[in-house]
Amino acid sequence: MELLEVIRTRRSIRKYEDRPVSDELITAVLEAAMYAPSAGNQQPWHFVVIRDRLKLDRIPSFHPYSNMILQAKVAILVCGDPAGGKWPAYWVQDCSAATQNILLAARDLGLGSVWAGVYPDEGRMAGFRELLAIPQDVFPFALIPLGWPVGEFARVQRFRLERIHQETWCGDTA
Repeated sequence: MELLEVIRTRRSIRKYEDRPVSDELITAVLEAAMYAPSAGNQQPWHFVVIRDRLKLDRIPSFHPYSNMILQAKVAILVCGDPAGGKWPAYWVQDCSAATQNILLAARDLGLGSVWAGVYPDEGRMAGFRELLAIPQDVFPFALIPLGWPVGEFARVQRFRLERIHQETWCGDTA
């Protein structure tokens, strides 16, 4: 599939078929994540692959917008570790790029995915730290349920010319 078609047809998928997702596909999306740009090539990301049904089913108890996880066969938790880098404050941007790469790779492979935000919500981060034994200096950032989508990917128009500014915010400058 062409990259622009992947981008244009990527959607937040919240309903999944009752089919497993192979280790090979998980590895492929994680490889894509690790090709994301990062400040100073610090690569502050870590990924927790969650397949255990009991763990997946506990997530909505501390993340109120994650009920789709109850149908997913697997999820990836993207975590950021700002320690040791020259630009530690950029871990959020770096993990955002890695998360976007996961979403795009999943779409390219025919998988459905959705970005369920975790950081900076303290309750959600604490829940993941407890559930997955994540150290206090590592930040749970984004939860990405993955699965075979129920239904088709449909392209919708999101391009909005009025959001583009030339040279300045207001337009012409004399």
